[in-house]
Amino acid sequence: MRMKTRTIAPILAAFLAASALAAAETPVLKIDAAKPGPPVGLRYGLMTEEINFSYDGGLYGELIRNRAFKEDAKDPVHWSLVQEGGAAASISLDPAQPFNSAIATSLKLTIAEAAGKQRAGIANEGFWGIPVRPATRYRASFYAKAGPDFKGPITLQLVSDDGATVHATARIPALTSDWKKYQVVLTTTAKSTPSARNRLVLSAASKGTVWFSMISLFPPTFNNRPNGNRQDIMRLLAGFKPAFLRFPGGNYLEGNTIETRFDWKKTIGDIAQRPGHMNDAWRYWSSDGMGLLEFLLWCEDLHMQPVLGVYAGYSLRQQRIKPGADLVPYVTDALDEIEYVTGGPNTVWGARRAKDGHAAPFPLEYVEIGNEDQFDREPGSYEGRFGQFFDAIRAKYPQLKIISSTRATGRTPDVLDEHYYRRSEDEMASHSHDYDARPRTGPKVFVGEWATRVGAPTPNMSAALGDSAWMTNMERNSDLVIMSAYAPLFVNVNPGGMQWPTDLIGYDALTSYGSPAFYAQLMFNNYRGDVVLPVTAQGIPTRTWQPPAPGRRGGQPDAPAVAPPPPPPPQEVPTVFWSATRDTKTGTVFLKIVNRAAAPQPVTVEFSGLASVDPKGQAVTLSAASPTDTNSIAEPTKIVPVTTSIDGLGASFTRTFPPYSLTVLQIKAR
Repeated sequence: MRMKTRTIAPILAAFLAASALAAAETPVLKIDAAKPGPPVGLRYGLMTEEINFSYDGGLYGELIRNRAFKEDAKDPVHWSLVQEGGAAASISLDPAQPFNSAIATSLKLTIAEAAGKQRAGIANEGFWGIPVRPATRYRASFYAKAGPDFKGPITLQLVSDDGATVHATARIPALTSDWKKYQVVLTTTAKSTPSARNRLVLSAASKGTVWFSMISLFPPTFNNRPNGNRQDIMRLLAGFKPAFLRFPGGNYLEGNTIETRFDWKKTIGDIAQRPGHMNDAWRYWSSDGMGLLEFLLWCEDLHMQPVLGVYAGYSLRQQRIKPGADLVPYVTDALDEIEYVTGGPNTVWGARRAKDGHAAPFPLEYVEIGNEDQFDREPGSYEGRFGQFFDAIRAKYPQLKIISSTRATGRTPDVLDEHYYRRSEDEMASHSHDYDARPRTGPKVFVGEWATRVGAPTPNMSAALGDSAWMTNMERNSDLVIMSAYAPLFVNVNPGGMQWPTDLIGYDALTSYGSPAFYAQLMFNNYRGDVVLPVTAQGIPTRTWQPPAPGRRGGQPDAPAVAPPPPPPPQEVPTVFWSATRDTKTGTVFLKIVNRAAAPQPVTVEFSGLASVDPKGQAVTLSAASPTDTNSIAEPTKIVPVTTSIDGLGASFTRTFPPYSLTVLQIKAR
């Protein structure tokens, strides 16, 4: 029924008057502990893909860029020729001397003049530099073979970019005429100053020809794993206590083309046998040093559950495999992948995993079929592809829960993956009650990618506040929303390192930091109970937000001009958000309050259904002087959670929350 115009005006006036009155009052949150809601089923985890140099040049410990000389077919990019003391030499890629079938080229060093203090060789610049720390052991390795005119030795050095400081030196006495692996340890001096302005140099003081391949340099890694991960970034993640890792994730799984998808069978085994591939979705080379087993070991190191994404026959440039016979090899590939993860040593791929160094199967509960298949423009394509994968996985692995990457009606997935990227704090906050009225009759929800996109390269406090408002929505509805993962997770902050803002954790070659949004995630994950408490809110203040106008219609160059649609009307968006949970074992109530306003905000809290409330408790607060404040390489801990003891709590109390803040009150109750 349409309301008459004269009826709307008084209703709108009354609404605005009530809103103005509410804004002037102290908000009241009534929490009924006698009628707890659903269990807190929500788990916070990580979504990862090779974007923003997340692996190569990021989490993955390898310090040499273009270690297999495959990033460019013509030039040995990121390598340079060394000629010192009057030495003369040249370098070139040499496909006539392939290293192996996976790496069908090598780097040829031809030394025409070198003796005594004359030195010729090659140097690698790393990923925006090679980090050096004092008294640190670096594991270096390379494959090489020598021509009959070369007598050696080969010297390896970690040297400052200006050549003034040699941090570490090691020597290989001689080379053979066949490909052979050589390994040394480079130990920096106690006087070495922490710096990323360094390079690795391999040189000789004798004439002749040498071919190189797979030159590698690793710093100490987390849990001392060979081919492992950076310690500093892993420690940040460990503090977050993620429940799962969704991998290999996103566009990197699909590739722009079928050929450049994440082909997992090419990412296992000896790194010297991995061909690598062009990560064309994000326009740079992937060494595939971070392969399927490395993802699983990452899960093991941080006690995370793997959430495996399998390629589902669709790539971003609208390349797809038809359901039916054409899709069978890809379905089989996914079944093999699951067997590699979970199979015993008596299975083909379980035995291969054991051969690769991990005898025990990994736990696996969730498998996601594809990624963002709503972008497939072929009608019915995902329905057919999803159904074929679903049936095969369900038949062989009935215990697994299956996630769909978009809605599918032919089969009912256990979980639906939903992605949300909002371009402002207010936009994210305007959606922060979306799940309150969602029917509970369909599949559970995995918010597999989401972010408030404010700030670059990492989110500022405004983004953290939008994220926090959204997380209250997920926490209140954690009977429906069972998993959450912010994206993207990582960004290399050096010029050229970022393809997508805004990103949770930033780093350069030497150091790393968590953004304000990272610490908001940490607070939501680490401070919560096991049941949701119902909250009735009164007098919540709002502010006016102008939603962005829809884009123009038309689009064809010769099409007649079409007037843009009128902008949507302004909206009133709350500045205060909340959620409450309780630990049923200890009785502790965790009350989260988000204050997005520029002024301190008093809030009255009224409990019912509790025998007593301890007047003393704790407050964990993340706050900033300005919404544009942020963390960075220069100020990595400018905005971090602060824990304080508080008193004055009770069955009814009023507390004032700082401007631009997220606060978790820990309230002991019986």
